[in-house]
Amino acid sequence: MSTNIANLVVDVNNRPYAGRVSYRTGADLALLLLAGFRTLADQATTELARRGYEDVRPVHDFALRAILSGADSASELGRRMSVTKQAAAKAISVLEERRYVTRQPDSTDRRRARIHVTERGLAMLQAGETIFDELREQWVQQVGTAALSSLEETLRELLGDKTIRLDSPGWIMRDIEN
Repeated sequence: MSTNIANLVVDVNNRPYAGRVSYRTGADLALLLLAGFRTLADQATTELARRGYEDVRPVHDFALRAILSGADSASELGRRMSVTKQAAAKAISVLEERRYVTRQPDSTDRRRARIHVTERGLAMLQAGETIFDELREQWVQQVGTAALSSLEETLRELLGDKTIRLDSPGWIMRDIEN
């Protein structure tokens, strides 16, 4: 899969388009924002693998953050990520197998097990945050502090100062099987 952003002509199948886009559309903006996210996420995933976390995908980050914010069961994780309970249970199993989470018996209900992020999971999240800081610094080196700060401020004006919703990247759940 390749993304060629020249006048925002995007072709994931390496097929040339008949012409170039001479103006920007709303779809172009959405694709550009998505390309920025994907570029950073892909680079961070590659760097995490280099640092010993070769089994991590972006969806794992979203799941771990949801768990840290209180999603301590498959049902709750599914609700927070807007996926089925089965998809959430699969994510939990993968994260548990890879030692990023653990299940512990509920002290008030023996039928339930609560999910907790392990020290390994916390260390991976911290490594990811460090990597994103490094990637941001690379962008500063490419375009300058003023340009990147202006971009960030413009996005805050347009989007508000909210963090990303954990249910937003539903399309990324396909990576859970990798």
